[in-house]
Amino acid sequence: MSATPQRHRRTRRLTLTALAVTAGAGAMVAAALPAGAASGGGAAKSRTVDVQLLSFNDFHGTLEPPQGSSGNVTERQADGTTKAIPAGGVEYLATSLREARKGHEYSVTAAAGDMIGGSPMLSGLFHDEPSIEALNKLDLDVTGVGNHEFDEGKAELRRMAYGGCHPAEGCFEPGKEFAGSEFKFLAANVTDEKTKRPMMNPTFIWKKGDVKIGFIGVTLEGTPDVVTAEGVKGLKFEDEVESINKYAAELNKQGVKSIVALVHEGGLPANGAYNYDCDVPGAGAGISGPIVDIAKNLDPKVDALVTGHTHQAYACNIPDPAGNPRMVTSAASYGRLFTDTTLTYDRQTKDIVRTPVSSPKPVNKVVTRDQPKASDMTELIQRWSELAAPIANRPQGFISADIPGRGSEAPEKPLGDLIADAQLEALAPADKGGAQLALMNPGGIRADLAYKASGNEGDGVVTYGESYTVQPFNNMMNIVDLTGTQLITALQQQVSGPVNGVSPKILQVSKGFTYTLDMTKSGADRIVVDSVKLNGAAIDPAKTYRVAMNEFLAGGGDGFTVLKEHKNKLVGAPDLDCFNAYLGKSTAANPIVPPAADRITVIK
Repeated sequence: MSATPQRHRRTRRLTLTALAVTAGAGAMVAAALPAGAASGGGAAKSRTVDVQLLSFNDFHGTLEPPQGSSGNVTERQADGTTKAIPAGGVEYLATSLREARKGHEYSVTAAAGDMIGGSPMLSGLFHDEPSIEALNKLDLDVTGVGNHEFDEGKAELRRMAYGGCHPAEGCFEPGKEFAGSEFKFLAANVTDEKTKRPMMNPTFIWKKGDVKIGFIGVTLEGTPDVVTAEGVKGLKFEDEVESINKYAAELNKQGVKSIVALVHEGGLPANGAYNYDCDVPGAGAGISGPIVDIAKNLDPKVDALVTGHTHQAYACNIPDPAGNPRMVTSAASYGRLFTDTTLTYDRQTKDIVRTPVSSPKPVNKVVTRDQPKASDMTELIQRWSELAAPIANRPQGFISADIPGRGSEAPEKPLGDLIADAQLEALAPADKGGAQLALMNPGGIRADLAYKASGNEGDGVVTYGESYTVQPFNNMMNIVDLTGTQLITALQQQVSGPVNGVSPKILQVSKGFTYTLDMTKSGADRIVVDSVKLNGAAIDPAKTYRVAMNEFLAGGGDGFTVLKEHKNKLVGAPDLDCFNAYLGKSTAANPIVPPAADRITVIK
């Protein structure tokens, strides 16, 4: 990515008596003053004012407190140890944001995408209408789109924004039509292939009194790689840097000099604790990933970046191309954290004052569950829960202990193995496709299965609501022909190529499929080819195998381009049906035991 020509930005505060003449304008520009200082001449209004920016990302329709390890944040202690803190739940997020706003005359709330999609059943069953209603009540002002906003396609995203009942299922509440969002969705880098115009507004200008802050929202350019082809049909996803720089210049032409970019692309901090300082030993030293290159190339016109997608927590200073300090933040996921940032706004220049001492550093704050619940959110959850109850509370099966999925950081996840086994069992019969093995993408596992009861169902009981939360996308299963060579290539694409070379995506595999992953090597060489076996027999490069996978993978999603080369496709049952059928064979006396996760041998 290359930066466009940059304008010079003054980055230091001057004293009251220091004045400068703006080149070409002939206007005297007073120096930036500390927030609250008088502007001179007896005027009561201060030259600068502090604007509170509250932000979060990757909410994913998580209205109720997330279960399992996904419901905790890790806090780093003074002695170097860590502890897990239960966090999240929209009842607590609402309380946290409302408390944070107290005492702040100027406060704006923004998000960096994936507000909806990949949602637990309480929201997903109703196509995320409950989450839009909750975000309205949170007084969210603006969000960029993320890849999951496109899970159900552009028409459904527009319905989320502008309202109307679902085209197939109608209105979910009698006599009540879905009103849509009261906040703005921004999609500066998503254009309609036919009209070449942005599919939604690219920018939003927040105003209060004489204070104006512009927002630009983008999703990752690689969105088509992580969404089904149907979800992004007819859309083009453009470069993040080029799009933001383009609209930053347009905002400047409109007189808006203070700009925040909402970027659904993220980074990977060196430590997973939410309070890890990623500016030690130097600015931005503790973070890597795509957002670093984006931040380093964005025009200095952009004053701050709110980011997401990686579900990580960070508040880093990644200097802009002119060397000015610029904060880049992310608040993990599922409403477990929010970021509190102070933007010092200069009323005369209409710009954000950015120096190392101009404002406090942004802080990620935990949405703890030891605070009062917001009563309006409790009512919202109860109302939608009553509509969902007949389905949500239906028992599906039994487990003997927690089965980690989304919350597991291991390459092979016990719940991933369980899902792959369920798909293989459902699709192995000759009349169902004759599958010999199954592959599952790790990003499609949205939660853990927790042994402890979430309601009145009893410990160890898996309800429909819980299984739906694990597999919410309703992807149709595909059973296809792949050669042994293609299978091995797919394994190599887990750890190589433009998508997965930097951040590997390890496919979850069904029982009987084994291989060795050597992380001491690099790229495709990490796959030990002669270790790849099915039921103890080495994979034959020339042989054809019947492989089950969801339609997302079969379409080449997550960088697995070789999987698009399949032949003889048979469309099977939805992935959730396969999962529930497998759970349904368990009993209280014979529950499912967590898989050992020993199919992939990892050398570190």
